[in-house]
Amino acid sequence: MIFKVGGVIVYLGILLWLGVLASRRMKDIKDYFAAGKNLGFLAVAFSARATGESAWLLIGLTGMGCALGVKAFWVVVGEVIGVVGAWLFMSKRFKRLTDQYDSITVPDYLESRFQDKSQIIRIVSAFALTIFVTIYVSAQIDATGKAFEDFLGWNYYAGIAVGFAVVATYITSGGFLAVAWSDMFQGALMFLGLVILPIVAIASMGGVAALTDGLSKIDVSLLSVTGGTGWTPIATAEILGLALIGLGFLGSPQIFVRFIALKDESEIPKGAWVAFIWTLLADGGAVLVGMAGRVMLTGDSGDMSVFGGAEAVLPALVEHVFPALIVGIYIAIVLSAIMSTVDSLLVLAGSAAVRDWYQKVKNPTISDEDLVGLSRKVTFGLALGGLAVALAVAISTPDRTVFWFVIFGWSGISATFCPVMILSLFWPGLTGRGVVAGMVTGFFAVPFFKFGISNLPGIGEFFSALSELPPSFAMAFLAAIVVSLTDKKGQSIVAQAAEDLKSASR
Repeated sequence: MIFKVGGVIVYLGILLWLGVLASRRMKDIKDYFAAGKNLGFLAVAFSARATGESAWLLIGLTGMGCALGVKAFWVVVGEVIGVVGAWLFMSKRFKRLTDQYDSITVPDYLESRFQDKSQIIRIVSAFALTIFVTIYVSAQIDATGKAFEDFLGWNYYAGIAVGFAVVATYITSGGFLAVAWSDMFQGALMFLGLVILPIVAIASMGGVAALTDGLSKIDVSLLSVTGGTGWTPIATAEILGLALIGLGFLGSPQIFVRFIALKDESEIPKGAWVAFIWTLLADGGAVLVGMAGRVMLTGDSGDMSVFGGAEAVLPALVEHVFPALIVGIYIAIVLSAIMSTVDSLLVLAGSAAVRDWYQKVKNPTISDEDLVGLSRKVTFGLALGGLAVALAVAISTPDRTVFWFVIFGWSGISATFCPVMILSLFWPGLTGRGVVAGMVTGFFAVPFFKFGISNLPGIGEFFSALSELPPSFAMAFLAAIVVSLTDKKGQSIVAQAAEDLKSASR
């Protein structure tokens, strides 16, 4: 136990130290929300990948690999495509435009791109981010409690209290620079952990042949890309739902703010390679962890309850194949996945509330010094909000999964922002009203598909299998296009912006 606790203490100490260092480098609001736009490709690539994955990767995706087997690799396919697409096709245009507009947040960019003097885009953006980021943060806080519970046997509520305290401390002190530095450290830990563990586990059981043989003895469907059902409508919907999780990488603000923070666009090709390799190996490793754990920990029975269920497979496998000292390191790796997302989301939500609403709409004359101070207070308040939601869900829904919780928050942010971000970079016909229509549609479509249509007889099963993100994304995309095509006044307003877009694409 001492090694486990020691690993956690060292890890948390490093995060607090990075927060202190970052606070000493921070001079103004641009430093707090965008690290002074001076980050290199390694910091941005690792930070973007650590933020994009969260508890979902080490708890949710390993659990899916355990429960679904080979079918879970569809998530890896989707995420690789989404990550590579964002870096290769969107990041350069976005970086050029945000530099041209001197944007430090995504709402900054959208307001300038569409010359929105009414500031309605900024207000809608700030509202949507505050709501769904709070939900997303609460999912990560919930996962923190589960991690401490599974690894250390701590009380769930003690675990979330410790995790919350550390993250809130280093974020509020160092802002985005602290986030970037800590995410680089945490992203490296996550990558190494997810590459090393499946290699050691599969080697110890006798190689890949032993893994596939073990899975076939448990259930031959674990080796099928469709889950053993063939390409039925429901199975196809499930596969699309898994693969299209990657849509969220195509414009989510918590990821795209990293492109704003790049020191220049020459860093993008190098960052793209790092992001691609990281995603392929780490995500693939997560699925293999789940599959290896299913074989090693259950034998021929396949009974996942022997180690606490699918989402407890990683801590159980680590305990099985590694000595206590290494187990302590893996606790830090799991916490890295969680905290690297929480810190980014909280800074993002803080920027939405303080920069994108208070400064730009409510009090434009506020000084940078006062704004930074207010940002720290708001960020801490939002962290408390996430904690409250996590506690409420834990009490009201004891049978929840990390996958369900995280994907709902991820879908909300993705459907609200990604369609309009894609259109803003590639379609000169998009107008400000179209942006608002797309964002509002995506925002409300996610709870509609999650809690409404999925419960209807007949079609509900299909949409439940598909999950809420793909149909919400499609509706938002369509709404933005239809409203823009009918917005004659808006078309004339964005004529100049179309020239900006043309120059950014060269």
